[in-house]
Amino acid sequence: MTHILLRHRDIPDIHKIDVYKKNGGFDAFKKAVTKMKPDDVTNVVKNSGLRGRGGAGFPTGMKWSFIDNKNWPHYVVANADESEPGTFKDREIMEGNPFQFLEGLALGSYAVGANVAYVYLRGEFWELAAFLDERIAEMEKAGYLGDKLFGKDYSLRMYTHLGAGAYICGEETALLESLEGKRGQPRVRPPFPPSFGLYGKPTIINNVETFTNVPMIMANGAEWYKSIGTADSAGVKIFSLSGRVRRPGNYELPFGATFRELIYGEHYGAGVQDSRPVKAIMPAGASSSLILVNGDNKVLDTPMDYASVRALGADLGSASVIVLDDTVDIDWVINKTIHFFKHESCGKCTPCREGNYWMKNLTEKIHEGHGKQEDVDLLLSVAKQMQGKCLCALGEFATMAVVTGIERFPQDFKKAVK
Repeated sequence: MTHILLRHRDIPDIHKIDVYKKNGGFDAFKKAVTKMKPDDVTNVVKNSGLRGRGGAGFPTGMKWSFIDNKNWPHYVVANADESEPGTFKDREIMEGNPFQFLEGLALGSYAVGANVAYVYLRGEFWELAAFLDERIAEMEKAGYLGDKLFGKDYSLRMYTHLGAGAYICGEETALLESLEGKRGQPRVRPPFPPSFGLYGKPTIINNVETFTNVPMIMANGAEWYKSIGTADSAGVKIFSLSGRVRRPGNYELPFGATFRELIYGEHYGAGVQDSRPVKAIMPAGASSSLILVNGDNKVLDTPMDYASVRALGADLGSASVIVLDDTVDIDWVINKTIHFFKHESCGKCTPCREGNYWMKNLTEKIHEGHGKQEDVDLLLSVAKQMQGKCLCALGEFATMAVVTGIERFPQDFKKAVK
């Protein structure tokens, strides 16, 4: 399969601007600015069926159409705060195929009338920020950023911004607070960023992978993109595969490919280590529900798209697929995830701050062999009481593996407290 997003695997040195231009680079942006109205770009993306790749899966073109055109200026922000355990796709895009991502960011900026765009990177990506700064400077020198682009009355500047390594800043309103120089904590919504975002102005925020799709959609058309994937989930997705597989890594597949193809395909995961059976799958990293597999062929043959994975009682999220075999105890898994979420909770809302504290204490007690069945029941109760009561999705995500782990793998917890 020819890659749409990970094109650096097919085209050597595409991270160099001359190579990118020889392979159609910036043609879509030039066409948009010189021959299309901003709303036309939004409509192409809307008609393509592109959904956000950061986790929520919200229709991208629809989000762009929500921008408040009565309040100016507008901003666009690329969410490159890739902090979800098990997710490592955006980093590869930015390192290997940076100009396609930046062109997508430019197209999104033109579509919503923004003259300034930011790339918000997680704090550990400081070398990558310097690398992107160099690519942005090359675009300015070549005339793809700056004033009066392509002789038209449209100007655009791009800037990178490093966070401080906080997971919560992957949440879009906490990201905006951090970008403004404040403590990275979520805002109460509504209002939503398309009407009240950066500096109180209309702002569009999309994930790196989302923007990287846009130049190819504009170059090849909405119908071309819709022809890939499924009716529910158009196009391709990068699956970050990890866990007990033989070949962990990033794999670009069309939506609708099955878990079996990803895990066992010779060009992908190449099977489970030591040929053990798959016990469970976390399709969305640490913030994921646990899908019960235990050798069930129906689960392994489930298409990986938003609707099909939801039918299994989980969400596809950012598609950071973690594979667990029968050697892994689920009480160990949730002990690891809860330690992460307790550490990363910003503490702004009580259910998340207190709930993660108590879940951490209980998961430790159970996993270390000091727990009783009453502790398991209490852990489940605390998790369920948190659901639907937190200010942002972090608190909700923290409960996913706990609730599904206890309910779908009760034997692991019986063994832990025996």
